[in-house]
Amino acid sequence: MTDKCTAFKVPLTELVSRKKRIQRELQAAGIPALLIIQRVDLFYFSGTSQNSFLFMPAEGEPLLMVRKYYPRAREESFLPNIVQINSIRDMNDFIYDFYGSVPAVMGLELDVLPVNSFLFYQQLFPGSRLMDGSGLILKVRSRKSAWEIDQMEKTAELTMKVFLYMKQIISPGMSEVELAVEAEAFARRHGHAGKLRVRDFQTEGYFWHVLGGKSGGMVGLLDAPASGMGTSPAFPCGAGFRAIGKGEPVMADLATALNGFHLDETRMLAMEWMPESARRASEAAIEIHNRLIERLAPGMRSDDLFDFSIKLARDLGYEENYLGPPGHKVQFVAHGIGHEMIEPPFIAAGRKDIFEPGMTLALEPKFLFPGEFTAGIESVVLVTEDGSRLISKAPVDIFIC
Repeated sequence: MTDKCTAFKVPLTELVSRKKRIQRELQAAGIPALLIIQRVDLFYFSGTSQNSFLFMPAEGEPLLMVRKYYPRAREESFLPNIVQINSIRDMNDFIYDFYGSVPAVMGLELDVLPVNSFLFYQQLFPGSRLMDGSGLILKVRSRKSAWEIDQMEKTAELTMKVFLYMKQIISPGMSEVELAVEAEAFARRHGHAGKLRVRDFQTEGYFWHVLGGKSGGMVGLLDAPASGMGTSPAFPCGAGFRAIGKGEPVMADLATALNGFHLDETRMLAMEWMPESARRASEAAIEIHNRLIERLAPGMRSDDLFDFSIKLARDLGYEENYLGPPGHKVQFVAHGIGHEMIEPPFIAAGRKDIFEPGMTLALEPKFLFPGEFTAGIESVVLVTEDGSRLISKAPVDIFIC
């Protein structure tokens, strides 16, 4: 275990604040309690990711029931009520003994809980009606505290160092995979967790979305403009084995996680020069990026900002290639980010999300030119009391190496 791991701990003040906010939501929704199972949510409300279950009542103190490993959970979490259980089947009795009853209604994370697990919990709690509580959890998580923003800024420092390192090591003939591997190894040595947390069961979070030249012009399975070649039909996205040459536009879309906080950022690179067509498209993406940051503020609505970005792309002459080619365009230009790589809110077509101070988003205007290249930028931004600002620290620029 490294010092980086043991030194980090979610403060008690954070856990208390999160408990109060989710309890307000539970009371407003008329839900007596949550049973929190999903690992990211568990870490968010307890400060530990050990194999545990958190019972969160609408009033009073939560109970953390640890299956494995109790000593580490005690060390990692400031919660006052932590007990060891030998079996999941013991939870009903522990809740009854601690609170005097088991609630008639209980919320679970039904957006991610497998059906078979849900059926098991129905049998485990026969006197409780189980309903979805995931929306309340994600609503609370969407607004970051000052402490959380500070953690994300530390992750941003790491990502900036990775981009600068890539600028130093990229060389003619290096494959996309080689560049991605070197960058990821550097990130791991400096604290990157390696694992990227995503909530959608069909989405696989990975670090190495490095696409050079024609690879960037490839559409694929990802809910993103460019999927790239990948390494095989079994994983047909991200960096492949294609060699990168001088002057080729390279899109490096990297995600890092430090102490549970994610950053997702994209910068364009090229060795010695970048073709005029790619340079102009990259500059147009930066223009949309900057204009959206200027416009984003509390009270703005998601779909209005999305429509604004479409207009900017049209005015810049890139509407056809914006967010993908015709017939394959993605319907968002920003996604929330924090304890998971993708979380609410979104800047997306048809979304009615209203932005509030403390929300954080990965803003990613991108263009795809089929069979040629992709161009874009992505930065993490914070909604402030009167506007928005960058959390990302990497230069908002094209990197000529």
